[in-house]
Amino acid sequence: MLDAAKLGTFVDQMWGDAILPTLFNYITIPNKSPAFDADWAAHGFMEDAVQLFADWARERLAALPGATLEIVRLAGRTPLILIEVPGAGADTVLLYGHLDKQPEMIGWAEGFGPWTPRLDGDRLYGRGGADDGYAMFAVLTALQGLQEQGVPHARCVIVIEACEESGSVDLPPYIDHLAARIGRPSLVVCLDSGCGNYDQLWMTTSLRGIAAGTLKVEVLGEGVHSGDASGVVPSSFRILRQLLSRLEDEATGAVRPASFYVQIPAERLDQAKRAAAALGETVYTKFPFVGATRPMADDGTELLLNRSWRPQLAVIGIAGLPPPADAGNVLLPFTTAKLSLRLPPTLDAETAGQTLKALFELDPPSGAHVSFAPEAAAAGWNAPALAPWLSGSLTRASQSAFGAPPAYMGEGGSIPFMAMLGERFPAAQFVVTGVLGPHSNAHGPNEFLHLPTARKITRVIAQVLADHHAGSTRS
Repeated sequence: MLDAAKLGTFVDQMWGDAILPTLFNYITIPNKSPAFDADWAAHGFMEDAVQLFADWARERLAALPGATLEIVRLAGRTPLILIEVPGAGADTVLLYGHLDKQPEMIGWAEGFGPWTPRLDGDRLYGRGGADDGYAMFAVLTALQGLQEQGVPHARCVIVIEACEESGSVDLPPYIDHLAARIGRPSLVVCLDSGCGNYDQLWMTTSLRGIAAGTLKVEVLGEGVHSGDASGVVPSSFRILRQLLSRLEDEATGAVRPASFYVQIPAERLDQAKRAAAALGETVYTKFPFVGATRPMADDGTELLLNRSWRPQLAVIGIAGLPPPADAGNVLLPFTTAKLSLRLPPTLDAETAGQTLKALFELDPPSGAHVSFAPEAAAAGWNAPALAPWLSGSLTRASQSAFGAPPAYMGEGGSIPFMAMLGERFPAAQFVVTGVLGPHSNAHGPNEFLHLPTARKITRVIAQVLADHHAGSTRS
């Protein structure tokens, strides 16, 4: 039996004495993901982060008999840290995290910054701590906590990649390369997700897919005087608006074509209702609304379903429009928009991208030259049903660590590798959770790691690993 009080003391001490100082050092490293730093290898920041993680882990492995660490390198790809910890029985657990980061982003509060670690109460500010540099530290601490009490666990394989923020394009080749060493895990643990609040364990039940691309409308070979041309030459911006209305109802924000929707499973509807009841108004008050801006619905359940199981469009970039200070009386030759369409978890992302292309390019208004170039397409993921042992374990773990039952909720973001792992290990159980709660602002300014939640999730991991072994031996 795992002594929860003893585990909590051990975890708190590890976080205070060993993890927090290392996370401070990690936050100072601007190891942006390759999508945001094409010269990442030459700059050396990714290597600095990898070595920092590996050095810390090697010190911990001394307490885990037979454990090994290797920095695996495939030509032309970001490195990957592979840690193997022997265990009892024939089962394997795969545990995942990443150490690459999003770029700086503007808007940090005075005295805070992406590469400047700052501890403010229970919050550690800086880029990467919550998303999700803490993961490896939490996993190894959980394993040490079990070792300290002599509680058995299955063989554990820990994978820390350096390309997640670029869509995990390097991960599948590594999973293929390491297939024999990874084996067939019966449990996969991912700590790269979010939480609805900091009061209980939040399990991610689904992730949306994404179909992105660039929509360009061209009407002229060059800009011309608007006084001469307006009323004669159609506006590229107006045509862009028309095309977007084919996809999205501008009054409600609802995506129009039925082909982008799926039937929401009854279990997910029920979980959304329960999550909405637990969260109340924080479903939307966590966002920094300006003025009298209102959320897209008044019902919390509908908002949660909007962000997890319904398609939603975001225009995330515009080209062809000069800054207002530089804008002359010119009718612009083109307008280009970068689109990000979030998709229901079970919708095929590649097909969605081709559907967008046909939708926009067919019969363009005013005969304008319209082109849509599909770009990133990432599959969504819907978790398998929880095995009885795991459902019971999560309840015990959440009650022990948080003093409250667990909650289950679909997340609106995408974790591209989850669909890949789900397909590769169809018989595995999945624990997908994280520390990205209200205002933690991953990818944006003022990102922070909520330290009490990180410590509690560390305890949860230990409990689940212990219960996983106990359940496998009973079966």
